[in-house]
Amino acid sequence: MIKNISKVNAAQEAVKFVKNGMIVGLGTGSTAKIAVELLGKKLSKDFQIKGMPTSIATEEQATKLGIELVKIHEYDTIDIAIDGADEVSPDKSLIKGLGGALLREKMVEIKATELIIIVDETKIVDILGRGPLPVEVSIANCEITRTMIKKLGCKIELRIQTNNQPFITDNGNYIFHLIFEEGINDPAELNKALLEIEGVKDTGLFLDMATKVIVGNEIGIRIIE
Repeated sequence: MIKNISKVNAAQEAVKFVKNGMIVGLGTGSTAKIAVELLGKKLSKDFQIKGMPTSIATEEQATKLGIELVKIHEYDTIDIAIDGADEVSPDKSLIKGLGGALLREKMVEIKATELIIIVDETKIVDILGRGPLPVEVSIANCEITRTMIKKLGCKIELRIQTNNQPFITDNGNYIFHLIFEEGINDPAELNKALLEIEGVKDTGLFLDMATKVIVGNEIGIRIIE
């Protein structure tokens, strides 16, 4: 219950930064879902926005709320994006994508003039890699891609659905979960190495992107800038 209150507090603070007429990147996941809901409730003749969703699930949610949507390639820049994260380090580096939408999230959020991340305290870490790092990969030749990734010194698991079938992203790819037993010492170097591997579409490392992290707790929020 406290965790849900924390998420609501963070989301409520984030939507205060959204102004009438903005193009807004709409995130994916349990905390981002709250923010999208709040934005939908704010719609009026004096408050209209255009949303750029980061997943099919978010697109469906926003449509039901009456938020006008734009396609991902319609704009090179957008005003703001609001999304959650799986891990946040002290310098606002992020791991995102355990919800399975990392590629589309990054495609949208790299366009944002301001990227606001909303999390509860459990997502704050001293070093990234406390949990798995998701990496989106092409299904074709994925075993070759897996072999190349393993050379970077991690354990690797294919994301599986509850029906024991591989999880397939909105973009038609697989997701590997990378486990680094000692955490990720140099996220930028790891990100570069992964992106050089054939078959890797993108990584869950979101570096130098977040402008503000709103951390919710049971009594309010704190902001990391």
